[in-house]
Amino acid sequence: MTFWRAGGDPPPIRTRGGTPVSLPYRTALIVGAGAGISAALARLLTAEGLRVGLAARDTEKLAGLTAETGAEAFPADAADPQAVADLFAQVESRLGEPDVVIYNASARAPGPLASLDPEAVRRAVAITAFGAFLVAREAARRMEPRGHGALLFTGATAGVKGFPLSAAFAMGKFALRGLAQSAARELGPKGIHVAHVVVDGAVRSARRPDPEDRPDSTLTPEGVARAYLELLRQPRDAWSFEVELRPWVERF
Repeated sequence: MTFWRAGGDPPPIRTRGGTPVSLPYRTALIVGAGAGISAALARLLTAEGLRVGLAARDTEKLAGLTAETGAEAFPADAADPQAVADLFAQVESRLGEPDVVIYNASARAPGPLASLDPEAVRRAVAITAFGAFLVAREAARRMEPRGHGALLFTGATAGVKGFPLSAAFAMGKFALRGLAQSAARELGPKGIHVAHVVVDGAVRSARRPDPEDRPDSTLTPEGVARAYLELLRQPRDAWSFEVELRPWVERF
């Protein structure tokens, strides 16, 4: 695959067994991997022919997903600068430099503002926002010389409006959105697609099914992952920076 610099010609279409592959990327790294959105992304991206790395503090929970998809798991604490630097070095050694990096990690410290534990809040913000900075920094160091890459951030409703009893999560997600905006304006002209995805609603899971009286009121992980895939398919003359995803039955 040929990488290109901003202002140059796009790369030729890759093929897999003679069939065109629609994504101009080779290797993806998903930080904050687990069940749900990141698992659905791993399935879609490996099906597209990308090598996929999955980073999480607990990689044992990824055993089934790696067996299913062929993705590789890497242990990492996203809020630790050295751990993030080591993560990228390990991914490069085993899979090659990632040209798609997706930050999906977040943490909460719910409760009344007056009684929140400062250390719990510090940790939540560190994982949700500071970790995103660390990952974006390592990604930019590798993507800028090539003039090519995609950096996607998983946002939430909390990054647009804060809710009661959720100060720490709002702080982290607002900071994440600001990071994404700044990175997009800095890196976009250098050929790197930066996008922030506002997941505006609950994501369906075995533990959180749709309420019986409100069918289709949650987002499916597969639907969210397909939206990420469409972002990666966008031509650079029509890149989206921010996409909001919500269930079709929601009333505005």
